Order: sequence, then C-alpha cells, then structure tokens
Amino acid sequence: MTTTESPSLYQDLEKQSVHDILTQMNDEDQKVPGAVRKAIPQIGPLVENIVARMKQGGRLFYIGSGTSGRLGILDASECPPTFGVEFNKVIGLISGGDVAIRKAVENAEDDPRQAWLDLSAFQLTQHDTVIGIAASGRTPYVIGGVTEARKNGLLTGCITCNEGSALASAVDFPIEVVVGPEYLTGSTRLKSGTAQKLVLNMVSTSVMIRLGHVKGNKMVDMQLSNEKLVNRGVEMLMEELGTDRQTATDLLLTHGSVRKAIQAVVEK
Repeated sequence: MTTTESPSLYQDLEKQSVHDILTQMNDEDQKVPGAVRKAIPQIGPLVENIVARMKQGGRLFYIGSGTSGRLGILDASECPPTFGVEFNKVIGLISGGDVAIRKAVENAEDDPRQAWLDLSAFQLTQHDTVIGIAASGRTPYVIGGVTEARKNGLLTGCITCNEGSALASAVDFPIEVVVGPEYLTGSTRLKSGTAQKLVLNMVSTSVMIRLGHVKGNKMVDMQLSNEKLVNRGVEMLMEELGTDRQTATDLLLTHGSVRKAIQAVVEK
C-alpha cells in the first residue's frame, strides 16, 4: 500500500467534535513543511536546470490530473501578473482539458497518451521543461506525458508524495515529498495537495528570481492590473528612488512598470 493511500491515524471521524477535527487536521498539517524541507536537495537541481533552459527561450509546463492538475494551473496562471512574463512562458495542463478545472472529468487521467498530445499542441523544443504532478505517482496521464517528453529531449521533473513511484522513475529530476497518511484516508487534496502547492511556490518563485524578475525583494515586473498593484508599485518606487508619491505615480503610469520607471530615472 502506498503512503498516500495508507489509513488515517485518526478513527471515528464522524464522532469527533468540530474542535477536535480542526485540531487534528492542523496537527497533521504541521508535518508538511518538514517534509518539504527534506526535499530541498531534490528541488534545487531541478530549478537550476529549468533556469538554464528558460534562459535559452524554454518554457515550463505542468501536467496533472484532479487536484494536482488544478494546482499546476494555479501556479502557472499567477506567473504573468506576479513576474510580468508572457502567458505562454509557464503553462499548466490538466487531464480532461479546461472543463476539468471546475468539474471532474471521469477517466481522463487513465489515458497515458493524452498528455503528450496536449503538450504537442505547443510546438515543443528541447529547451522546454515538463513537470508531472501526481500525489500517488502512478497517474497514467502524467507518467505517459513525462515519459514521452523525456524521450524527445525535454527536461523532466515531478512532484509526488510517495517514494519509489513509477512517476519518479520516469523523470530526470523527481521530487518526493512524503507527508504520511491523510487525515481523511486517501484524500490527497489535503496534506499532499498542500505539499505540492508549497513546492510549486518554491519552483516558480526561485526560477523567476534567478531569471531576473525580482529586484531586492520586490516584484518589479508585476503587471499593474488593478489599483492595489498600482499602489504597491508606487510604494516600491518611493522606497527605491526616495521620491514623493505624486512623482512615483507619474513615473509608474508613464513607463508601465516599476523596473522601467527605475531604469528611466537611473539612465537620465
């Protein structure tokens, strides 16, 4: 039996008080950051290789099913507004297509050929990277996708929550974050999903930092898509340039990004 399918450490959940359910779930959640930290030696080399390829024009693809697929799409969708990269730079794919983001598509994850067909629509190159996300490490859609990607010279990685899985053996850089049995037996949207989200945060953020989309600790390339982000950009410029709010606002709106506004002042 795999770790992700192992019986919960807690019994008779339906007899627990709400307070006890919440406390027990929180106790289990405490185990996730430690498991992620143990995986950092696996995460680092994958990040380094992704950065090298993206500097040559490569893209980052996430493929997954169910919760895993949705988490990949979430991470990919946040990269353009956060780091100002093109929408086709980090791409999340889910078995069953976009409809599966909101509604489960039965049996979509069981086809080992479909992920490669989905990926192939993007005119792949050997500078691209594919990360398969599957808590179980045995999802056919994901395994089939990374297997074909690796055969075709793409960099491959995975995020799984079981040791020694078929998925891990199919990629160049496996990341195994073993968080133990779920509070609700087999419900990998819980601790496993949290672990996957943490790793995805680390991968995309560290990649974008290394690609130069961060200055100091600021998102200088973020898209100014709402008032909150405009105000954040103004504050960044006030701090960086030592200027007043109106001047910072004018600079930001004139140049369209924090980075370009700073460059314009520095190059004067």
